[in-house]
Amino acid sequence: MKATETEFVVFDVETTGLFPERGDRIIEIAGIKMKNGKIVETISSFINPQRDLPIEAQRVNNITVDMLDGAPVAEDFLPKFAEFIGGACLAGHNVKFDLDFVCYQLSLMGRKLKDETPAFDTLKMAKTLMPHLGSFRLQSIAVALGVKVAETHRALADVQLTCGILNRLLGIAEARNIKTFQDIHNLFSVQKPFFKIKRDQQEMLF
Repeated sequence: MKATETEFVVFDVETTGLFPERGDRIIEIAGIKMKNGKIVETISSFINPQRDLPIEAQRVNNITVDMLDGAPVAEDFLPKFAEFIGGACLAGHNVKFDLDFVCYQLSLMGRKLKDETPAFDTLKMAKTLMPHLGSFRLQSIAVALGVKVAETHRALADVQLTCGILNRLLGIAEARNIKTFQDIHNLFSVQKPFFKIKRDQQEMLF
């Protein structure tokens, strides 16, 4: 199968901090299902972290406590997000950060993503295909590729930007004879994190 025909779920999370195992949690998550370069479906929601929201996080993503009031908790929304992924390939910019949070919080529920679900990193792609860039921040790559930058540091806006970047990078890869799903898997995939599920929890796969 050609890489450009792969079904992707491009996703992003905003969080209370950097380390899920130290108590930081997701406060917003968004995903866009994309195939043949076109958007198929979108999912997005605030997540109530059920803990304090540090002022430092609010300054980064402009998400306030009031915006999270009444939002679903992770236990209610993350299973829906995992089902949204289905059989698609995950993709994101510096995707391991986002995977760590999603996989860790699923593990707290006794659940995990399917082992066979691959994940691709647009940061890894950009560094391989465009090594001359001075910066590999999402916005910098977008500007270099001619992808319009609107709002940033919000989950859905960053996902939309990443979709545009992914399409352009797949085009560059194809021009360099990196054409198949296996090609991009070999070069740009990242391993999903493993978090031990408590014995009293039943493991459920998505």
